[in-house]
Amino acid sequence: MSYPTIAVIREEKKPPDARVPLTPPQVAELRSRGIDIVVQPSEGRTFKDHEYADLGVPLVEDISDRELLLGVKEVPIDKLISGRKYCFFAHVAKEQPYNQKLMRALLDKGITHMDYEYLTGEHGKRLIAFGYWAGMVGAHNAVWTYAQRTGAFQLPRLNTLHDYAAAKEVYAKLDLPPLRVVLTGAGRVGKGAARVLEDIGLEKVSPHDFLNGKGKAVFTQLHVCDYARHPSGKPIDKLHFYSHGEEYTSGFSPYAKVADIFVNGIFWDGKAPAFFTAEEMKSADFNIQVIGDVTCDIAPAASVPSTLFASTIADPVFGYDSKTGEAVAAYTKSAVDVMSIDNLPSELPRDASGAFGAIFIEKILPEFEKEQSDILRRASVTIDGELGPDFQYLQGYAGLS
Repeated sequence: MSYPTIAVIREEKKPPDARVPLTPPQVAELRSRGIDIVVQPSEGRTFKDHEYADLGVPLVEDISDRELLLGVKEVPIDKLISGRKYCFFAHVAKEQPYNQKLMRALLDKGITHMDYEYLTGEHGKRLIAFGYWAGMVGAHNAVWTYAQRTGAFQLPRLNTLHDYAAAKEVYAKLDLPPLRVVLTGAGRVGKGAARVLEDIGLEKVSPHDFLNGKGKAVFTQLHVCDYARHPSGKPIDKLHFYSHGEEYTSGFSPYAKVADIFVNGIFWDGKAPAFFTAEEMKSADFNIQVIGDVTCDIAPAASVPSTLFASTIADPVFGYDSKTGEAVAAYTKSAVDVMSIDNLPSELPRDASGAFGAIFIEKILPEFEKEQSDILRRASVTIDGELGPDFQYLQGYAGLS
């Protein structure tokens, strides 16, 4: 079996995303191997059209004859091509209300859609993600938001800097005030966030020391056993938690009482408990002033109730009034500031795209040359306009039952 014909499509979701699934050198390298791949022109990419063209990559507007279409974010419904195979982040598999029409369109148009989020190995571990970069930018933006809110120090946005090396030069000159940051998650997002927090100059301390006030400018990184509790009092078994999250309650409250910033970097499956409720945010001892929600699940189907919507790179922060549960102006003294950008890696788009594309070429692309691929099957939300075998639970959401 040979590779399908491929196109890198233009990102047309609003606001635009600057990332690409494959960089110009990567596409050129694939073409040198005999793979028929073209690129749809776009003015919004971090890589300009001429960077592809200069390497001999054809720029093709009409990609309706291509068999496999590679994007990053959700494809607008009116841009979907019937009967084709797509790879992009669709945000439908957790029954997200805001993308229900997209779910329906994938079926109605007879599309095979493979979601990057569900490209996994035999043991369920994700093979490809932008998560590390999302964590890096999310942590930076959370600290930036705190700086904007308090005026205690100055920090530029990452998207105004040439690259991460330039950011590290800025970090080296920072003089941080007393500051306490709590980070959740130990996967790609958590690792990226922790890297930035350390580079910024925060000392990493244990959850115990964090709760007991040790250190000046510090952060702690929480694992499941730190922020979840089982009603029986039995020790947390991570695998059991991931399979039966609905049995657990949140143990996050002590951290909310002492942290200034909360960076949320977990994968939330909809079953595990929220870290705190909207009612708990009204409490006088809820100390968090800034929430950097890298996870960015939209309330009420969310692990953070104040994430009312996704913010944007152009307008990154909104205030959450805990008394009313409504959004207010950013940096309102009585509100909690929420940074919930859902395309964070676009602030470091060249670096993030290069890393993503390298993994795609190594681990995912070869699967398309196989007659049958378990990896692609597990990621297929739809197959020729029918729900994939691992996504039959979406029958109701998709309007099929």
